[in-house]
Amino acid sequence: MGNCFQTVDKSSQSSEIVPADVLKPSPPAITLYGPSNCPITSYILFALSYKPVSVEFIVCNTLSDMLLDVPVLQFGSERVSGSPVTILGYLDSNFPAVAVAWRRSNTAAPEIVEVVVLQHKSVTRHLERVVTWAEDLVKRKGIGRGDKKVGTTRMEVKKFGKRYGELLELMLEHARMEERVVFPVLEKADRGLPKAANADHARDLPIMNGINEDIKAFGVLDSGNPVYLEVLKNLSTRLKTLQKHCHQHFQEEEKKLLPLLEAVDLNKGEQERLLERCFEAMHGTHSHLFRFFIEGLCPQDAMHYLDLVISSCDRQKVSSMFSTILE
Repeated sequence: MGNCFQTVDKSSQSSEIVPADVLKPSPPAITLYGPSNCPITSYILFALSYKPVSVEFIVCNTLSDMLLDVPVLQFGSERVSGSPVTILGYLDSNFPAVAVAWRRSNTAAPEIVEVVVLQHKSVTRHLERVVTWAEDLVKRKGIGRGDKKVGTTRMEVKKFGKRYGELLELMLEHARMEERVVFPVLEKADRGLPKAANADHARDLPIMNGINEDIKAFGVLDSGNPVYLEVLKNLSTRLKTLQKHCHQHFQEEEKKLLPLLEAVDLNKGEQERLLERCFEAMHGTHSHLFRFFIEGLCPQDAMHYLDLVISSCDRQKVSSMFSTILE
């Protein structure tokens, strides 16, 4: 970095020369005009949250003499409106560091397949995070670092337990959705496949329950207790086992089971109803867990999932879901 300097006036009688890199430049300002309670407006606002910009949102239904039924983005002297694809493309063109526009694959897979795969991705990412967290706890022997965000060891364990509880609820709800919505359709292609997949879901329940018990024990044991570190190591080992099983299970589903949904040859109406039933079955994930779920996806995947939600859920439900991620 070069030795660039900028003069900053401190008063009318003195000045101080400060290195330019010490001064944090203000982020570019973007104004979003849009109708209130509009899912597309919320969708664009969420996309903007990934970008290094300051956002001013102005609720309005008209801009000059133009009736607004879609949001209008203003950046400097430029105004952009149109489809969400157009606006996301504009944002990626001007702020390319984090891409938000997703690219539809060339395959003709039903949208339900895309939903299942995206849910797999969120579970995988959150599971990776708790496994890494548990490994770090083992290295520290459960001793807190004094980080104000973490607090004492007991506070950290409480936060860890909350995070695992959210992940567990997401995993169980996803599994129930597959069993009630996806697998009955797959049965038309091969009667034995859903049975085997259900068995895989049941296989991991003892591990999940064991993790819960380890978290409870770790939360009440004193660090001087002889079994303290043993419980912590058991917790880490069980989480790694669960992670391995989930990876294998998701891979098998995506390679062997989900492609069969194309073989079932669902018409457009049947595909739409299947997607609606999928979202209805994921009630917890799409209400109090929605922010947690979305945080497990990269920006492009998150925007893709929101697109699927908008296309399949009623306006009121979409607005309620989006409000949780814009808080």
